[in-house]
Amino acid sequence: MARIVQKYGGTSVGDIERIKRVAERIKAAHDEGHELVVVVSARSGVTNELIARAKAIHEQPSERELDMLLATGEQETIALTAIALHAVQVPAVSYTGAQAGIFTDKAHTKAKIKTINAGPIERDLRAGKVVIVAGFQGINEDGQITTLGRGGSDLTAIALAAAVRADKCEIYTDVDGVYTADPRVVKEARKIAEISYDEMLELASSGSKVMQSRSVEFAKKYDVVFEVRSSFNHNPGTIVKEEVAYMEQVVVRGVAVDKDQVKVIVSQIPDRPGSAARVFRALADANIIVDMIVQNVGHQGVANLTFTVPQSDSLRAKQALEPVFQELGGGQVAVMDRIAKLSVVGVGMKTHSGVAAELFQTLAAQGINIELISTSEIKISVVIGAARADEAARAVHAAFGLEKAI
Repeated sequence: MARIVQKYGGTSVGDIERIKRVAERIKAAHDEGHELVVVVSARSGVTNELIARAKAIHEQPSERELDMLLATGEQETIALTAIALHAVQVPAVSYTGAQAGIFTDKAHTKAKIKTINAGPIERDLRAGKVVIVAGFQGINEDGQITTLGRGGSDLTAIALAAAVRADKCEIYTDVDGVYTADPRVVKEARKIAEISYDEMLELASSGSKVMQSRSVEFAKKYDVVFEVRSSFNHNPGTIVKEEVAYMEQVVVRGVAVDKDQVKVIVSQIPDRPGSAARVFRALADANIIVDMIVQNVGHQGVANLTFTVPQSDSLRAKQALEPVFQELGGGQVAVMDRIAKLSVVGVGMKTHSGVAAELFQTLAAQGINIELISTSEIKISVVIGAARADEAARAVHAAFGLEKAI
């Protein structure tokens, strides 16, 4: 008998028939004697519909009220899933994030998990019940409902797996693993059998939609090995685990494209110590995640900064910077969309040279201009025009031979 945490994404529970199929899968594991904690997302499309309704009323809804609204999507799914299990004679109980003891900080819409009180869940598991938990949500110390950001159900599952000391954590989605590229864009993409936390983290933060990057960070921190697999078949998925030596034999593990970024250009700020710090402190205080950063050499007493932020944060970034310019005595901001970030990732880059040269040569051969570049030990990212991002991904995937089975 094992203790298993399973997570089902929005497409897996998209309608009543799919919820019934998920219940059958859960029943099969329960009948084998396993203890099960099941995390579910809102049904596919529900979260976007709720956001659209809120914005139809107010262009910038209160973040507290957004959390109140969006949390209802998962609450519908947990109840329906529990009812579907009751229909097949499986004892089950549904929990909201608050009832599951998931305590977060106070950052509405992007809350971070602080602690989990797993006592109630442990009690129901010992009683033989399947525990169904609403993903994506928690409660702060003031008793306010909070949500964990896009993909937050992944984080809920990983955190619960750590809290209840699960033997296995299974992330069910609409694809049967992690691929070398988005198979909808690159037909030659191949499923990866095993991938390191660091590679998965870089792919997730670079635009891969399979996992939320914060959930991978959490898994790495607490050594939660998990498997990404499809809820629509029984094929083996991709195991995400700590790096092992043989992984370095593959120089590049995957290619990711993120089209949800904008380029922010801050110009004409005074070229003196502390100007850049003031700019990025304001963005941090507004909970805006900055990715790639380039500072141009100052001349005539002014300097320019260029960086990328998520598209959804572009308006808030501009608003956060306005008081900074007044304080500094100068500055202006421009936001440029229609960009994409293309990244190549692989732990083998630590011990192999030439990856940057191959990437830049490949893009040059396609006549694709590079606007920004950033690197880490196992990743190289470039900003290019969004219109040619898919073409670039296919060319880079072929250049590194990723069509071969990994």
